[in-house]
Amino acid sequence: MKNSYLDTDSLGFYGDFGGAYVPELLRPNVEELDAAFNSYCFTETFENEFKQLLKDYVGRPTPLYFAGRLSEKYGANIYLKREDLCHTGAHKVNNTIGQILLAKHMGKTDIIAETGAGQHGVATATVCALMGLNCIVYMGEKDIERQAPNVQRMKMLGAEVRAATSGSKTLKDATNEAIRHWINHPDSYYLIGSVVGPHPYPKIVAYFQSVISKEIEKQLSEKTGQSYPDMVIACVGGGSNAAGAFYQFYDNADVKLVAVEAAGLGVDSGKSAATSVLGTPGVLHGSLTLLMQDKDGQVTEPHSISAGLDYPGIGPLHAHTIATGRAKSIAITDDEALQSALELSQLEGIIPALESAHALAALTKLALKKDDVVVVNLSGRGDKDMNTYLEKFPSL
Repeated sequence: MKNSYLDTDSLGFYGDFGGAYVPELLRPNVEELDAAFNSYCFTETFENEFKQLLKDYVGRPTPLYFAGRLSEKYGANIYLKREDLCHTGAHKVNNTIGQILLAKHMGKTDIIAETGAGQHGVATATVCALMGLNCIVYMGEKDIERQAPNVQRMKMLGAEVRAATSGSKTLKDATNEAIRHWINHPDSYYLIGSVVGPHPYPKIVAYFQSVISKEIEKQLSEKTGQSYPDMVIACVGGGSNAAGAFYQFYDNADVKLVAVEAAGLGVDSGKSAATSVLGTPGVLHGSLTLLMQDKDGQVTEPHSISAGLDYPGIGPLHAHTIATGRAKSIAITDDEALQSALELSQLEGIIPALESAHALAALTKLALKKDDVVVVNLSGRGDKDMNTYLEKFPSL
């Protein structure tokens, strides 16, 4: 059956968004990648190895946990998809496992990646160590400071971490540096971390992350007798965890999809990363998408307390579904996310990543009914954010 939301046209567009805006030097790379993905990643050989690693190495399936105390507070049946329990502590490893198998199949030995919160960097360093491949991770200088535990983990795993020192010194700038490296070293494999970048990357990353919603279907059926929820909530920076959580439900109009962005200090504060509210169509990192930019087309620097959401764009699939009304976007401030992180910690004994805390905070903005079945994708754990939490909650 044709999936109208997930299918791209021949140029890699989801509706009005997508494409591959790359220098001519990289055109052979993206075409080679697209061909390799389509010819290899749907074979029995790939599927068996991918699923085996997800099971025995990553620890899938991750639990779908009924959060009883949270449900009581918000008056609905709230389930948490526990991606924080994956090896490396976040959903990012689902994608890096898939892409490293693809890179290995293509004969690539030098892997580059970008990272914001550090979770994708750790996941990339992890699979490079697993496969014995070289790894360079670009990370904004600001993020290196605020996500120090993940920097240490990457180095322990054998990766080289290179600082991006331009612009806001965050995820956008790390991505710029990774793409620049790729242009200068076209024989390397760029293992992108989200549903962003030139086609076919958004399609590839969404596919590898679709394991999240495939498990949700099965687990909900076992728990409730119904294979789909009334609502799925996930945070969106570039949006890989949201694409994975929404994947199986895009064409089911009975499922409400809620994409939660970072409002930072407030949507109108000038210190925000709420792309779907503030953005207009523009090209960023190889795709036409919604982008925070000024009247001259210069990228507006984003702000979020969460390094993983501190990005001025959004994946083209999300731009398409939000623009067409299939997904609803909600913007959550730094303070709202912090409060929701503390709430989950003390109601359920689960400390979430700051990114996931934004998704949880959406519960305060939605009109929920007592019979609603709501799944919140808990994309990562909060170890990496403890310094921020302790700084913001000095009385703890």
